Amino acid sequence: MYAIVEIAGQQFKVAKDQKVFVHRLATEEGKNVSFDNVLLIGDGDKVTVGAPAINGAQVGAKVVKHLKGDKVIVFKKKRRKGYRVKNGHRQSLTEIVIESIVASGAVPGAKAKKEGAKKAAPSKKVAPAKAEETKNEIKDAPQAPSQDVSKLTVAALKEMAKSKGIEGISSMKKADLIEALSK
Repeated sequence: MYAIVEIAGQQFKVAKDQKVFVHRLATEEGKNVSFDNVLLIGDGDKVTVGAPAINGAQVGAKVVKHLKGDKVIVFKKKRRKGYRVKNGHRQSLTEIVIESIVASGAVPGAKAKKEGAKKAAPSKKVAPAKAEETKNEIKDAPQAPSQDVSKLTVAALKEMAKSKGIEGISSMKKADLIEALSK
């Protein structure tokens, strides 16, 4: 069993009893720490992917020690200018050992995806209702020359322009449609 988990801003692929070096954690040596931002869990052929994280899944680890990484040399130079700077850097790290991977929330995470798909379906039914509302706005709109067309939608303005025989309305902006209708 393995998991992809986000620890200290980075993603790691971890397995049980694996040692991992991560950015310095604010936990004392010897203490247990758990990470609940589990992005993926793989168990044999079964893979569970979160959206973005798996609900209820958790990776437990124990802090072994705090240490510094290898020295990295940073050398800057500009040719023919006499500019040379040499710096070094050692990253602060924490060594952890993965003790457990719990996937108890894998099933509710899958249900959340299905609910999201169900919520997306009603939005398709809303579009025809908006078209009917636009037709009602055109019918209810006053036909007098002193009408307030600025409150109408672009679709309603285009319908009015079609009924008056104005050409080239597909590329017009709302302000241009209002000006054409006021003539």
